[in-house]
Amino acid sequence: MKIVILGFEGSPPSGMLGLVDLFWLAVQAANRTAPPASGCANTAAPQSWEVLTASVDGKSLIDGQGRKLPVDVALHEVERCDAVLIPGIVSGEDALPPCSAPMRKVGAWLREQHAHGALVGASCAGVFVLGEAGLLSGRRCTTTWWLHEELQRRYPDANAVWGSALVDTDRVVSTGGPLSWIDLALHVIRKLVGPEAARIAADFAVVDSTPLQQALYAPRGFLNSRDPFLLDAEQAVRSTSNVMTARTLAVKLATSERTLHRRLKALINESPKAFITRIRFETACVLLEGKTASIKRVAQQSGYEDESSFRRAFVRYAGMSPSSYRVWVRQR
Repeated sequence: MKIVILGFEGSPPSGMLGLVDLFWLAVQAANRTAPPASGCANTAAPQSWEVLTASVDGKSLIDGQGRKLPVDVALHEVERCDAVLIPGIVSGEDALPPCSAPMRKVGAWLREQHAHGALVGASCAGVFVLGEAGLLSGRRCTTTWWLHEELQRRYPDANAVWGSALVDTDRVVSTGGPLSWIDLALHVIRKLVGPEAARIAADFAVVDSTPLQQALYAPRGFLNSRDPFLLDAEQAVRSTSNVMTARTLAVKLATSERTLHRRLKALINESPKAFITRIRFETACVLLEGKTASIKRVAQQSGYEDESSFRRAFVRYAGMSPSSYRVWVRQR
């Protein structure tokens, strides 16, 4: 099984070499926990993996800090592989991901690998390389929360999801955050070998095997600050402690449900229901960060009918219970 880690000028060494290290740790973990000879070992065990770093022309790269970063191969030397992973890329002077000639040049190669069954993934700003290759068109995807708007602007055909940690659609995987290559590597292990192998690798590396949603880290209200309509909609949701529907939100904004849906879709690619859920979640997070409000009180002030439905909704959104979130955020 062959995995290619594709880098570009400006790729942080932590992403390139970190991916190599994490797959190497997965091999060490697999070897230490290998089943006995009579057991049923997975034929795709990590011991048989070949991990190669690559650049478009096979030449060394200059990383984001100006240091030389050697690679193993050029792309034309790789005929087939099982996974291609692209780590993040340092932003340009405009604080946005660059769009260089090498990034555009790899499109055909990436599409060919994907067409032959390879899993193609990227983290942080590396997701923009997938966009240049046309692999995001019509697919759900994500990137780092502060690049979400730019991803939508450059690739309007992509279904960009705000605040998700990892999205896998048709073997096109995207993750958000400069260190999300860890989540990407564990996902590859999970998909190609199995969940137990990913868990063992995560335990061995002492990292979380399930990433938390980016929405937990993004500044509250960040996504809505770009447009007055979004700010008005946010305020309408926050000012109502009762259960809110798309219809009631449209009434508060003096518009129709159809117009509400169209504008939210165009601005942030969310349905009214998803928008209301996100604002309720952000409201609950702010309240939970306080020291006095009970879970029941937080549920009421966040617009939920009862504590049980609030707890279920919070776990679906955050990946942890409200009580666990309160502990987690205080420890941070």
